[in-house]
Amino acid sequence: MSRIGNKVINLPEKVTVTVDDNNVVTVKGPNGELTGAIDKNITIEVNGSEVTLKRPNDTFKAVHGTSRANLANMVKGVSEGFKKQLDIIGVGYRAQLSGKTLVVSAGYSHDVNMEIPAGVKVEVVKGTTLIISGADARTVGQFAAEVRDIRRPEPYHGKGIRYTDEHVRRKEGKTAKK
Repeated sequence: MSRIGNKVINLPEKVTVTVDDNNVVTVKGPNGELTGAIDKNITIEVNGSEVTLKRPNDTFKAVHGTSRANLANMVKGVSEGFKKQLDIIGVGYRAQLSGKTLVVSAGYSHDVNMEIPAGVKVEVVKGTTLIISGADARTVGQFAAEVRDIRRPEPYHGKGIRYTDEHVRRKEGKTAKK
């Protein structure tokens, strides 16, 4: 039984939360501004530096927890931000920035060009490490997943694009019979 929805969200300094009549929440902070819609059945109360969400009955338990988690992610995003780090492993595999486009060479006959979404910042360190950061957790995570899907890590040689903290189980190759 989840109790996530009942937890209070504490607002850091310089972060403000406003709710309009249609349950559209706007969170403003040092890293920008995020807006999101919360289910109409959830009541949002802002008391100073605390935000609480309430549900009318137990039918809305799942929506209550999800709404609270989304709002907490918005608060964290505008105050601290989110970051994903990817490593590119393989001979000749590299990435570079060209304006608002990420150009990835990952062993194909052509380079893969990806438009960087608005609100996302990409840094390339030494051509083989990508740091993707931004205020919106969904956008940062989605773009990092799309970059990883260019060349997923393979289990025999370990080549590909992987998250820095990701562990890839290696397989033993075939051996010749004696």
